[in-house]
Amino acid sequence: MSKLAAALASIALVTVAGTALAQTQTPPPAAPATARPTIASPVKDLLANPQTLAVMEKHLPGISQHPALPQFRDMTLAQLAPVSEGRLTPEIIAAIDADLKALPAA
Repeated sequence: MSKLAAALASIALVTVAGTALAQTQTPPPAAPATARPTIASPVKDLLANPQTLAVMEKHLPGISQHPALPQFRDMTLAQLAPVSEGRLTPEIIAAIDADLKALPAA
């Protein structure tokens, strides 16, 4: 019977220690809620932010009113480039990236 009592005491000790350890661990930091979209973001996110919308319109005039927007709004610029009939080049994506990175912190 003493072996059973010792085993139960061990289980209780491990359970209490595990609970205490879980309560003392700090959660990972949360991602910023207002992170600005990047060239890796879907087009819809780039168009939803006033600052990034201005960058997009500068390099791709009329993109926010493009008739095919519903078809490509969930795509990234890299995904959109091959189907853009040459209108969205690596140079334009690089220029958009540079302008996005130059925006003041949100």
